[in-house]
Amino acid sequence: MAIHSPISRLNRILLVIGGIALLIVVKVPMWRINLSAPQYPEGLSMFIYPGHLGGNIDIINGLNHYIGMKRLRTEDFFEFSILPGIIIGFAVLFFLAAFTGKRWMTQTLFVLFVLFGIIAMFDFWRWEYNYGHNLNPEAPIIVPGMAYQPPLIGFKQLLNFGAYSIPALGGWIFVGVGLLLFFVNIKEWIKLKKITKILRQPALVMAGVVAFLFLSCNTKPTPLVVGTDICSYCKMPYSDNRFGAELITRKGKIYKFDDVHCIVAFMQEHAAETEKGKVFFVNFDEGHQLIPLENAVLIKSNQLHSPMNGDIAAFSNTAGAKQAVEKYTGAVVEWNELQTAPKP
Repeated sequence: MAIHSPISRLNRILLVIGGIALLIVVKVPMWRINLSAPQYPEGLSMFIYPGHLGGNIDIINGLNHYIGMKRLRTEDFFEFSILPGIIIGFAVLFFLAAFTGKRWMTQTLFVLFVLFGIIAMFDFWRWEYNYGHNLNPEAPIIVPGMAYQPPLIGFKQLLNFGAYSIPALGGWIFVGVGLLLFFVNIKEWIKLKKITKILRQPALVMAGVVAFLFLSCNTKPTPLVVGTDICSYCKMPYSDNRFGAELITRKGKIYKFDDVHCIVAFMQEHAAETEKGKVFFVNFDEGHQLIPLENAVLIKSNQLHSPMNGDIAAFSNTAGAKQAVEKYTGAVVEWNELQTAPKP
């Protein structure tokens, strides 16, 4: 049968390259979690290697003690004892598939590779959940209802710390090897002109799952919480649920503000990072939900008395803004005017 015919010479070379890359993954960090806060302007980092934890672990453990999180210790994770062996095993399978040239072996290897990636990400999420929710009830700092689970990928605000979770060098290499293996299979499928048949095979279904997981990531705004969220510009706690704003950068990082004054100043100071970012405002009317810039009507009045004296409120419709203009003796302002005005 055609499925048992040998794969091309180029694809064998690519499989060898993938196997070598996996051997590199064993020695470099696969994931990193960066923490930033006013008292740590240089930031703190935790690196997750296949066999151990690295980075500012001692400092992070010291901070976690105050909120009741368990200490992070390499010996507490059985995954570190088996993960290097699993990665080396995959490298051996890559070399074996290249040596034999069997098409069915590359397809099977791809399915196993994708399944391992999904299981590994779920295990990582479970680990974060346990550490972020199972807190010591006698911790020095207890915020009712607060959990400290870091994001699986992307940014999340945890009290006055911003947590940014992304793949490290090893993680990107691992993803690259998966894409390379996917490319090898696609090339072989196209060569055999079996696209219709292949679309029904588990390997392509798993490829679709991977593509969905990596490409459908769409960071959405998160509600501002009074007494919990900290303004990313003035570093003051969010204290008035009628005002406030939120910014999501192109990379998915979320910044929260307690006043329109603050988001304007922040975007002026960080123009390169915030360019083409998504802006949201707290609806001044009942509900105080976040509304996108495109649907917001802004009014300014000295009678509004916002936290940082920006005195600007947002409304989801023209009717609500018109009533507020009459009530507070204000005027409608345009977002473009605020951005181009002198720094507040």
